[in-house]
Amino acid sequence: MRVVLIGYGKMGRMIESLAPEAGIEIVAAIDDPTSALPDEFDVAIEFTEPSAVLGNVRRVAQVGADLVIGTTGWASELDQVKQIAEETGIGIVYAANFSVGVNLFERIVREASRQFADHAEYEAWAYEMHHSAKKDAPSGTLLHLVDVMRDAGYGASVDVASNRAGRVPGTHIIGFDSAADTITLTHTARNREGFARGALLAAKRVHGKPGLHKFSDLL
Repeated sequence: MRVVLIGYGKMGRMIESLAPEAGIEIVAAIDDPTSALPDEFDVAIEFTEPSAVLGNVRRVAQVGADLVIGTTGWASELDQVKQIAEETGIGIVYAANFSVGVNLFERIVREASRQFADHAEYEAWAYEMHHSAKKDAPSGTLLHLVDVMRDAGYGASVDVASNRAGRVPGTHIIGFDSAADTITLTHTARNREGFARGALLAAKRVHGKPGLHKFSDLL
């Protein structure tokens, strides 16, 4: 599989380093938004800025390649991205977080929330901590997990908090507390490797699958 990286920061370089063992060839790494894409490739993996996503989707669609969107914060343009996928026949996969562990953690949170939905004595909280260079707070992953809780039927309030310090790769905690006990669900990332491996897996899974997909649906 021939892959183009759009965005060549820390994530892009990590993806490049892991690509060979995934059987993927990185044919170009583009960090300048004015640079042209190659004429032919199979999938692009995009980790840039929210404001650049829609333009990058259009650029990749013109080539006819499929796309992995690793950038977060562009939800307001989701309908336009879906329309481009449908009109051009390319496959696009997106996620708040491409870690396979986080996506499985989401399923655990969904089931826990469903179980606690009918027990009003439990109150819930959602917390995350990341390195000081991360720009958005709370993280897109945490906000998505709260949405998952809501979708699962948990209707009570969920207190949301976050911290930014040091070089923490990422920790997400969902908790349920009552007078009798406390239950906590925690996902802790050790490094960016899980995100990079997930993005490479997403590239394999979305190739040849037209339309817009959530990564969790392709696992």
